[in-house]
Amino acid sequence: MKKNLFWIFVSVLFFSVFFNGTKVEAISFDKVVYLINGSLGDNSFYDSGQAGIDQLKKDYGVEARTIECGFDAGKYEPSLDAAVHYADVIFVISYGYEDVLKEYADKYPDKIFVNLDTVVENDEHTITSVDYIEEESAFLAGIVAALVTTSQEIPNVNPQKIIGAVGGDTDPVVQSFIFAYENGAKYIDPEVKNETKYLGDWEDTSKAKQATLQLYDMGADIVFQIAAAAGMGVLQASGERGLYSIGVDTNQNAIVPGHVVASDIKDVGKSILNVYKTIKDGTYKPGEVLSYGLESGTVDVVFENNNDVLPKSIIDKVSEVKQMIINGDLKVERYVAE
Repeated sequence: MKKNLFWIFVSVLFFSVFFNGTKVEAISFDKVVYLINGSLGDNSFYDSGQAGIDQLKKDYGVEARTIECGFDAGKYEPSLDAAVHYADVIFVISYGYEDVLKEYADKYPDKIFVNLDTVVENDEHTITSVDYIEEESAFLAGIVAALVTTSQEIPNVNPQKIIGAVGGDTDPVVQSFIFAYENGAKYIDPEVKNETKYLGDWEDTSKAKQATLQLYDMGADIVFQIAAAAGMGVLQASGERGLYSIGVDTNQNAIVPGHVVASDIKDVGKSILNVYKTIKDGTYKPGEVLSYGLESGTVDVVFENNNDVLPKSIIDKVSEVKQMIINGDLKVERYVAE
């Protein structure tokens, strides 16, 4: 009886510290799952997260598994069920499946759930969300696009002030990118017009290429891809047409050198490493919303490996505006979904 009372006391103490206190105390969380609603191989968002998981293995010696749902709605709940029965820490992308995530987080309060790229709040307030301020980097992407379409130095740019964007779908994250992209372009020149195509698909590169060629035919000089794996078609079209594109989530400039002029990165892998470090050092707080903008280094616009296609004046202007945003001298408006 005394032994049973002792272990009851220990259990109560553990849950009291974990959920009512402010941090996780000296607990080993060495089994990790990366659960994604899509598939790896996109050279973009999902692959960026996988790079972080691979680094976790090297840095911390964790046991890690990646579960890909492949945009199959029937796989998400069983995948989440498998994750909670294997892992201590679950990094999850839950677009379209937020209610399932909330249910499992409430059902398994001893697991750490870190939701990436959107904010999800469960009844027990245990889900931590990484909320990227993608508007800040997309604003810079809009500046790049506006400076390209108004340039007299870059080959094949026409006199019209038209830029383009291709979105995988009309979800709030894509909308926030496009909203800020347009605002960034108009910051440079209010006459710049953005034309957008939505694919309703995240994997069809042919559909993305066709949409991009249509945008070029409409007069766009440069197209921003926000379409995951399908977005490779945007980059390919820019090379074939001899025009320009902007990559997303990872540095995609080298995919079509000289035509992918910049990439708007969202470093999911770095975010995973940042959060896991707090879990291991005891400073992790369940239920927080972590906002990562330009200052965090997890979102940015990068020019490396673009074959030096852009004049230095454009890169300097982007650097200047970036520092203004970080310093608080320029406030980038956040997108608010209707």
